[in-house]
Amino acid sequence: MYSAAPTQAQAELLEATVTVQLPARIQTIGEAVRYLLQRSGYRLAATESTAPETLTLFALTLPAVHRHLGPMTLRDALETLAGPAFHLVQDPVHRLITFEQCAVKQVAAHETMNMANVEVAQDDD
Repeated sequence: MYSAAPTQAQAELLEATVTVQLPARIQTIGEAVRYLLQRSGYRLAATESTAPETLTLFALTLPAVHRHLGPMTLRDALETLAGPAFHLVQDPVHRLITFEQCAVKQVAAHETMNMANVEVAQDDD
Protein backbone atom coordinates (compact mmCIF):
# COMPACT_ATOMS: atom_id res chain seq x y z
CA MET A 1 0.00 0.00 0.00
CA TYR A 2 1.32 3.44 -0.92
CA SER A 3 1.10 6.50 1.28
CA ALA A 4 0.01 9.82 -0.20
CA ALA A 5 2.17 11.66 2.34
CA PRO A 6 5.74 12.79 1.70
CA THR A 7 8.57 10.90 3.37
CA GLN A 8 10.41 12.65 6.18
CA ALA A 9 13.36 13.27 3.83
CA GLN A 10 11.02 14.85 1.27
CA ALA A 11 9.38 17.10 3.87
CA GLU A 12 12.61 17.92 5.76
CA LEU A 13 15.41 18.05 3.20
CA LEU A 14 18.22 17.98 5.78
CA GLU A 15 16.84 14.69 7.12
CA ALA A 16 17.65 12.81 3.90
CA THR A 17 20.01 9.89 4.48
CA VAL A 18 23.36 10.26 2.73
CA THR A 19 26.39 8.08 2.26
CA VAL A 20 29.24 10.02 0.70
CA GLN A 21 32.78 9.23 -0.41
CA LEU A 22 34.31 12.66 -1.02
CA PRO A 23 36.48 12.89 -4.15
CA ALA A 24 40.21 13.61 -3.80
CA ARG A 25 39.71 17.09 -5.29
CA ILE A 26 37.78 18.12 -2.13
CA GLN A 27 40.48 19.49 0.18
CA THR A 28 38.75 21.83 2.66
CA ILE A 29 35.77 21.69 4.99
CA GLY A 30 34.06 24.41 2.94
CA GLU A 31 34.45 22.39 -0.27
CA ALA A 32 33.07 19.31 1.51
CA VAL A 33 30.04 21.25 2.77
CA ARG A 34 29.34 22.58 -0.73
CA TYR A 35 29.70 19.06 -2.16
CA LEU A 36 27.23 17.66 0.38
CA LEU A 37 24.72 20.39 -0.46
CA GLN A 38 24.71 19.59 -4.20
CA ARG A 39 21.27 18.34 -5.22
CA SER A 40 19.99 18.79 -1.62
CA GLY A 41 17.89 21.85 -2.39
CA TYR A 42 20.01 23.88 0.06
CA ARG A 43 23.00 26.15 -0.49
CA LEU A 44 25.46 28.01 1.68
CA ALA A 45 24.62 31.53 2.79
CA ALA A 46 26.52 34.28 0.96
CA THR A 47 30.13 34.76 2.04
CA GLU A 48 29.53 38.43 2.92
CA SER A 49 26.91 37.41 5.51
CA THR A 50 29.08 34.63 6.99
CA ALA A 51 30.94 35.21 10.26
CA PRO A 52 34.75 35.34 10.03
CA GLU A 53 35.17 32.33 12.35
CA THR A 54 32.92 30.29 10.03
CA LEU A 55 34.99 31.32 7.02
CA THR A 56 38.07 30.20 8.96
CA LEU A 57 36.37 26.83 9.57
CA PHE A 58 35.60 26.47 5.85
CA ALA A 59 39.27 27.08 4.98
CA LEU A 60 40.54 24.26 7.23
CA THR A 61 41.88 21.09 5.66
CA LEU A 62 39.34 18.28 5.51
CA PRO A 63 40.30 15.57 8.02
CA ALA A 64 40.93 12.17 6.40
CA VAL A 65 38.34 10.57 8.69
CA HIS A 66 35.66 12.81 7.10
CA ARG A 67 36.31 11.62 3.52
CA HIS A 68 33.67 8.91 3.98
CA LEU A 69 30.45 9.89 5.75
CA GLY A 70 27.31 7.89 6.35
CA PRO A 71 24.93 6.48 6.25
CA MET A 72 23.59 9.42 8.27
CA THR A 73 21.26 12.34 7.75
CA LEU A 74 22.49 15.28 5.71
CA ARG A 75 22.15 17.40 8.87
CA ASP A 76 24.38 15.01 10.83
CA ALA A 77 26.94 14.93 8.01
CA LEU A 78 27.12 18.73 7.91
CA GLU A 79 27.38 18.94 11.70
CA THR A 80 30.10 16.29 11.69
CA LEU A 81 32.16 18.34 9.24
CA ALA A 82 31.75 21.49 11.35
CA GLY A 83 32.58 19.77 14.64
CA PRO A 84 31.34 20.55 18.16
CA ALA A 85 32.52 24.18 18.17
CA PHE A 86 29.88 25.14 15.57
CA HIS A 87 26.16 24.58 15.17
CA LEU A 88 24.17 24.43 11.97
CA VAL A 89 21.88 27.37 11.21
CA GLN A 90 19.13 26.70 8.70
CA ASP A 91 16.95 29.19 6.79
CA PRO A 92 14.19 26.94 5.42
CA VAL A 93 12.43 29.83 3.64
CA HIS A 94 15.43 30.61 1.42
CA ARG A 95 16.94 27.13 1.78
CA LEU A 96 20.23 28.45 3.07
CA ILE A 97 22.56 27.04 5.68
CA THR A 98 25.54 28.39 7.55
CA PHE A 99 27.28 27.65 10.82
CA GLU A 100 27.68 29.73 13.94
CA GLN A 101 30.37 29.28 16.52
CA CYS A 102 29.01 27.94 19.80
CA ALA A 103 29.62 29.81 23.03
CA VAL A 104 32.81 28.70 24.78
CA LYS A 105 30.74 27.31 27.69
CA GLN A 106 28.75 25.08 25.30
CA VAL A 107 31.93 23.68 23.74
CA ALA A 108 33.48 23.07 27.18
CA ALA A 109 30.31 21.28 28.35
CA HIS A 110 30.32 19.12 25.20
CA GLU A 111 33.98 18.21 25.70
CA THR A 112 33.36 17.42 29.39
CA MET A 113 30.51 15.07 28.41
CA ASN A 114 32.75 13.37 25.84
CA MET A 115 35.52 12.88 28.39
CA ALA A 116 33.02 11.43 30.87
CA ASN A 117 31.83 8.95 28.23
CA VAL A 118 35.43 7.90 27.52
CA GLU A 119 36.11 7.40 31.23
CA VAL A 120 32.95 5.29 31.62
CA ALA A 121 33.89 3.19 28.60
CA GLN A 122 37.38 2.65 29.97
CA ASP A 123 35.97 1.58 33.35
CA ASP A 124 33.87 -1.07 31.58
CA ASP A 125 36.97 -2.76 30.12
